Amino acid sequence: MAESELVSIALPVRNGADRLEPVVRSVLAQDYGHLELIISDNASTDGTEELCRDLAAGDRRIVYHRHPHNVGLLNNFMHAARISRGAFVRWIGDDDRLDPACLSRAMAAFAADERIILVTTQVAYTGPDGVTRTSAYEGTGLGSDDPVERFGEMLRLLNESPLLMDPLYGLLRRGPATEIPRRNMLREDEIYAAKLALAGPWAHVPEVLAHRNTRIERIAGVARRLDVPSWQARMANTLQLRELLRWVADAELTPAQRRRARSAVLRMYARRQRRTVAHRSRKLLSMARLV
Repeated sequence: MAESELVSIALPVRNGADRLEPVVRSVLAQDYGHLELIISDNASTDGTEELCRDLAAGDRRIVYHRHPHNVGLLNNFMHAARISRGAFVRWIGDDDRLDPACLSRAMAAFAADERIILVTTQVAYTGPDGVTRTSAYEGTGLGSDDPVERFGEMLRLLNESPLLMDPLYGLLRRGPATEIPRRNMLREDEIYAAKLALAGPWAHVPEVLAHRNTRIERIAGVARRLDVPSWQARMANTLQLRELLRWVADAELTPAQRRRARSAVLRMYARRQRRTVAHRSRKLLSMARLV
């Protein structure tokens, strides 16, 4: 695909002055030249604004927007994509980085198959221990023309290793990136990934072209960070099930496809529940041994 298509990189940030500059440099170093970097600053209280204005002054591809007050993590995430102008959009975290060929390899995949709505790549993840890990995805289900096969494959991956697939940090056609409705809740990223799987076929580039930093966080802590009610932490599996079933009910599927999609959701939920019960049982056993 020629570089006539503008690609937007959406970078939501809050208080990222100490980690943001390497991320920006990795975006500007892409060998795909027709890009813009949208920085959406969620009312930072550190030096983020000054840093971003300096960076934007030095490169016309950078567009900086600052919210006057905290709009929440998801709203800022979505805003960064909605104010972009590109036909293709990719989110990036405020402490992540891209290899120089990340966008060009993804755009080549779009050029090779006009059906696809999303191109993912292999990602290297560095944990709090400083160790970098990755895992290669070798499946084909996400490229199927059958929406339920794609949906079922994504739900399967949600119960496998998180290293295999990270669709929220792939390159998306603008429509799916900005038009699929999202709501602020626990595991919303997994729900959005499942919605993307129903929306259209994906392609995958089996090369490490992106790098992300991860941290271990209890689900109650995630709830506080997302500013969702604390009770959701105790019902995360059930709420996710309900949201997925609601989306399946509204999706443009045949009755047979809808039955298959519901079955896939229930299988995922059953596996999640078994895992949750096993985890709680081990925890109770451990506590009993301390008594």
